[in-house]
Amino acid sequence: MDSSIKVAVIGAGTMGSGIAQVAAQAGHNVVLFDTRLEAVDKALAGLRMTLDKLVEKGKLTAGQADRIHGRITPASDLMDLAGSGLVIEAIIEDLGIKQRLFSELEGIVATDAILATNTSSLSVTAIAGGLKHPERMVGLHFFNPAPLLPLVEVVPGLATDEALAPRMMALMQAWGKTPVVCKDTPGFIVNRVARPFYGEAIRIYEEGIADMPTIDAAMKSAGFKMGPFELMDLIGNDINFTVTKTVWEAFFYDQRYKPSFTQQRQVESGRLGRKSGRGYYSYDANGAVIAPSSRTSAGSLAEDPAGTRGKTAGSLRASGDPAEVSQMIVERILAMLINEAADAVFWQVASATDIDLAMTKGVNYPKGLLAWAGEKGAGHWLGVLERLQAIYGEDRYRPSPQLRRMARM
Repeated sequence: MDSSIKVAVIGAGTMGSGIAQVAAQAGHNVVLFDTRLEAVDKALAGLRMTLDKLVEKGKLTAGQADRIHGRITPASDLMDLAGSGLVIEAIIEDLGIKQRLFSELEGIVATDAILATNTSSLSVTAIAGGLKHPERMVGLHFFNPAPLLPLVEVVPGLATDEALAPRMMALMQAWGKTPVVCKDTPGFIVNRVARPFYGEAIRIYEEGIADMPTIDAAMKSAGFKMGPFELMDLIGNDINFTVTKTVWEAFFYDQRYKPSFTQQRQVESGRLGRKSGRGYYSYDANGAVIAPSSRTSAGSLAEDPAGTRGKTAGSLRASGDPAEVSQMIVERILAMLINEAADAVFWQVASATDIDLAMTKGVNYPKGLLAWAGEKGAGHWLGVLERLQAIYGEDRYRPSPQLRRMARM
């Protein structure tokens, strides 16, 4: 697919406008549509500011910036997308709404136009289920911010034409992205494998083993750029909770993906993170963290919504030495992450190489999890999980058959 093909992007939020920028920078003419006309105007104004900053930094010339901006045309009606060869939707994560949108698009665009969804957690197969020609539907899951993060998960559905995924891989490479192919399973690669980074951190907090700043600091000491609570606040607790629930339900309520009451209470109370000024932490007008007070584990959780602070954890509690506590936090969360990555290999979600690539390029993990497992040996991480499973008696900590296989190698 060359740059003469017109690209349509539906949804002018942060993700949609970012995808439009990427396509325009790759030389495509882009049509940007949103049911809210003011959102398109806001997106184009924001893009102009972004491009101007790139000019100031010497990354673009003024002429290049003008040409990129000029390639994006606002659309006021879906019919304006008629001449598009590729349509990418980046709208609300609602299966029914996406299905209706693509059914309508099928009657507007040409029969050889490619239809792509940027869904992060819904089934590509299900989204294409109502189409007359589901073979032209594919998942193209970008990561936010799309112009900066290189990863794109290319997800063929059950009915997707076999030639389409390789075409999209080549196109994403032409756009300067790092594409990986993955099976149409809940959460694809990143949103599946990353669940324990959040879920196990919350579990450690709920047990009273460590407070949120301590957990965040421990994971940053292991090389992660942000701790789990900081990252959830950045993503938005409503978004993170919705993805967690979606993956949990899609896996038929597997205990490994079970959501937490702590996160549910955050959402119910409107503490959505940085965007609301308050989440697991409180933020000032510039988005900077307001230091927690001495009487709370995190300034925004003084009332301890989960009712867990101060509980003892018996044999699970470290000695109290800060270094030992930090090591215990890292090993527990990392063991769960490595196990999830191994399980994705076992179920052939993607290759081991693509799984490690996805976690480093999509969510900036310091190392690929499967490569990380090899540093201490898979047997070490298997032992961590077996001890947790023995203590809790929960299926949550069951080791993957792939991790057991790796330990025997």
